[in-house]
Amino acid sequence: MGFQINTNIGALKAYNALASLNSKAEKAQLRLATQKRINSVADDTSGFNVGKSLDQKVKLMQAAKGNVGSAKDMLATAESQLISIKDMITSIRAKIADASNPAADKTAIANDIKAIGLEIDSAITTTKFNNTSLLMSGASGTGAGFTFQTGAASTDTLVVDYGQYLGGSDDTSTHGGSATNVHLDVKNALDRILGVASGTISALNTNNDLDDFESKIDNALGSIGNSVQRLNAKDDFLTSAIANSQASVSRLFDADMAMEQLNATKASIGGQAATAMVAQLNMAPQAVLQLMQ
Repeated sequence: MGFQINTNIGALKAYNALASLNSKAEKAQLRLATQKRINSVADDTSGFNVGKSLDQKVKLMQAAKGNVGSAKDMLATAESQLISIKDMITSIRAKIADASNPAADKTAIANDIKAIGLEIDSAITTTKFNNTSLLMSGASGTGAGFTFQTGAASTDTLVVDYGQYLGGSDDTSTHGGSATNVHLDVKNALDRILGVASGTISALNTNNDLDDFESKIDNALGSIGNSVQRLNAKDDFLTSAIANSQASVSRLFDADMAMEQLNATKASIGGQAATAMVAQLNMAPQAVLQLMQ
């Protein structure tokens, strides 16, 4: 041991050790308080950057998962109405069959067919999802399809294009219908149904307008089914990817509470011991006084 009293080297070293232990205790206690391993970039620069990048992707994938859900809800709405329209076409065919009976009231049957036609026309006009027309072209672009972002990247999209079989740029039906911007086959069928009279019922069966209309409905339903299958696959992938990414973020950012409690206790005990040693080392230069007696 040296006999310098101007600078107590031993006490300074003990002080440095105490400061280091206090810093470790403070870091462990902060992690316990926040439950986070990384509380500032300095704690783990590379881990912080990687974790934030993953966290951003998680948020984007969660938004994409919401888009997938909205797309499926929209398709379910369109599917339900298209099935209803197909059922109404079947009803019209049944009415046409009824009209083949010589004793049938063809005027009443024609009126029934018109009523069903008006309901089909109304269904095409009013079927919407969040004020977006689903069975007519227009500002929403039904004919061109709807584009949904289904992944973290802006280029990861899915186009739902069932509307190509229904939408068009034709004018309002000529016999009192309100459906606009529909496919030519749809327009022709509506014109013929809404213009039916007692003497023209059989004509609904002798031309292809009704068949073409139903074919468009079938094609649209098939397209919806294919789109839902793809959306289900996207949904499953996003669910798995989000969970895995969140697990990675957790490993980077979340504190190991048991280990941090051990670190905090260890640093606290070490700090108490270091404090005692600083006190003792502060008294060490008093030995020099013996030389002055």
